[in-house]
Amino acid sequence: MTTYVYAGAADWGGKDPAKCNRGLYRLATDTGTWTSLEQGLPEEVEARCITLHPTQPGVVFAGTQAGPYRSTDAGDTWAPMNFPADEPVVWSFEIHPADPRVMYAGTQDMAIYRSEDSGGHWRRLTVPTSPDGLCVMGFPTRMIRLAIDPTNPDELYAGVEVGGLVRSLDGGATWTDCNAPLLELAAQERYTQKHGPRRASEGMMDTHALAISAAQSGTVFLANRLGLFRSDDRGESWYDMDIGRFSPLTYARDVKVFPHNAHTLLGAFSIAAVSDAGSLYRSADLGATWSRFDHDVSINSTLMIIAASPQSPERVYCAARRGQVFGTEDGGKSWCTCSLPAGVEGIYALSCV
Repeated sequence: MTTYVYAGAADWGGKDPAKCNRGLYRLATDTGTWTSLEQGLPEEVEARCITLHPTQPGVVFAGTQAGPYRSTDAGDTWAPMNFPADEPVVWSFEIHPADPRVMYAGTQDMAIYRSEDSGGHWRRLTVPTSPDGLCVMGFPTRMIRLAIDPTNPDELYAGVEVGGLVRSLDGGATWTDCNAPLLELAAQERYTQKHGPRRASEGMMDTHALAISAAQSGTVFLANRLGLFRSDDRGESWYDMDIGRFSPLTYARDVKVFPHNAHTLLGAFSIAAVSDAGSLYRSADLGATWSRFDHDVSINSTLMIIAASPQSPERVYCAARRGQVFGTEDGGKSWCTCSLPAGVEGIYALSCV
């Protein structure tokens, strides 16, 4: 039986766009062949997020520089969703766990949209426009990740790159800035001595990923430039998670809850945003202890994204910034290398069936 892995690449500012390829790609795991998906997508598409429909096989959503697109045939063809033209760049896409007609899309310049009719119509939510600690970087501020509490779907978190975290407890109707406790944590001596006060605060606001487990409602996991952090009180306080430290300075790019066991977490760690090493870690006890999961794998750039199959508990894939993709089909006992076509870099999105 053919199963698919989807990968999305977009400009990341680290290389001349004319010298590296972007796009949306699909891997057939039985043949190891990548296919460039193009029919119906924008020209020179840049895919920043890929989401599988939780109940409809073959339905895939992709966030692009021209808004969200939907495929109903596993990626063979695509069609644009009815998204506001003034907010085209979609960085994150989340589907309500109990009602898949409800969808959220996070965009560049800190906007979040909600649809209640499977993407037919979208309404912009009122989100704080200048959260505490918002940093001016060399790229537009974006809603890089959305996360919904699976046990309380009205509880929604949005990660801002670079701008920290905002939270809604009423399905997006109202929002709270959660950055004060993060900035307090960044002011601790262990961070200011390593990075300096300004870079410590900036790093804590540099959100990359969020995750919430059904095993413990109200517990939020946050990956950012300074590492991996946990809150047990809906973002009111945070502490650093001890992962055994991949390096003295741990750059956390992704954290995911394993779909087949709510106590199992997967984390993507590297040295820096642009580096020549990375590693995939796993925790079986909701983050209390961690160990390396990517045995005998040589990752040659920053590990960016993790995808665990919702169908098979044995299937996990991860991707590095410069186009390397690794996967296991036996729960981590062995790994295959299935790198993207030559020249494809800037990997932001990954999903597997």
